[in-house]
Amino acid sequence: MVKEGKEGKGMRLGKYELGRTLGEGNFGKVKFAADVESGQGYAVKIIEKTRILDLKITDQIKREIGTLKLLKHPNVVRLHEVLASKTKIYMVLEYATGGELFDRIASRGRLPEAEGRKLFQQLIDGVSYCHDKGVFHRDLKLENILVDSRGNIKITDFGLSALPQHFRDDGLLHTTCGSPNYVAPEVLNNRGYDGATSDVWSCGVILYVILTGYLPFDDRNLAVLYQKIFKGEAHIPKWLSAGAKSLIRRILDHNHVTRITMDGIKADDWFRQDYSPANPDDEESILIDDAFSMQEVPSEGEKSPRSPTLINAFQLIGMSSSLDLSGFFEKEVRESLLAL
Repeated sequence: MVKEGKEGKGMRLGKYELGRTLGEGNFGKVKFAADVESGQGYAVKIIEKTRILDLKITDQIKREIGTLKLLKHPNVVRLHEVLASKTKIYMVLEYATGGELFDRIASRGRLPEAEGRKLFQQLIDGVSYCHDKGVFHRDLKLENILVDSRGNIKITDFGLSALPQHFRDDGLLHTTCGSPNYVAPEVLNNRGYDGATSDVWSCGVILYVILTGYLPFDDRNLAVLYQKIFKGEAHIPKWLSAGAKSLIRRILDHNHVTRITMDGIKADDWFRQDYSPANPDDEESILIDDAFSMQEVPSEGEKSPRSPTLINAFQLIGMSSSLDLSGFFEKEVRESLLAL
């Protein structure tokens, strides 16, 4: 159970009491929230509907919510429920008390190989699970990896992820996205790329940073940075173990055809040291009502004493005709909801 200090009396959101701000972005804020009955802590992503429309990121928000509904793995942040008011969407997410892996590396520097390998094993477990579900993250970086109270990682921020329907007829993805220092060379070529191999590259950059404390490819000038990525000539420190150096080289292979695969990484001797694979939570099936409905809550400023009522996504869509969230729902479930 997570306990969090309050900053005055927090705003109530259904059964949650909102506390301090954990982070801010273009879409809105992320706040700590506590279940008033159990005291369990959560992170609530507050999305302003007007910002979604202004920034034209409706598809990104739909993709993130739709993707997180599919994923139940110890190393992937869990989406517990989605609530909505007339002006905001609230994503109630698992709260990782340790913050971003980026901050941990920034404050401590590089990690010992044994500790770094454990985190990398969890990263590969989580990413390969996503791939098995047909989900390709496309923006893997230290800032999108959270750490929980036990030192385990949680992959987050699936706003740029791709699902099978995003592939073209050639079987490849064609949207150039991701963070410059972590993006694979084939993504920059604009000729199409495989989501799995590009995610593998990003995992390799993360492993490099974990073990060295700095990026393998870096430059303030983007053109120069991209040239370094195209060449794929990362300097690998001599003081790393032979096994770590070998795996990094096989992952940061600028040729996506010869780059090591997820299965290859899992079979690597350095990777397999003290390896204990995580068990996905797929057997914990969720109810249709929980997965495909949202709870309506009063907007800020509204002082309605009534209890929140469940609404489905089609009622939410009606609140803003230009914010079409129908993509959250598979056809079969959509038809069953409409029949109610």
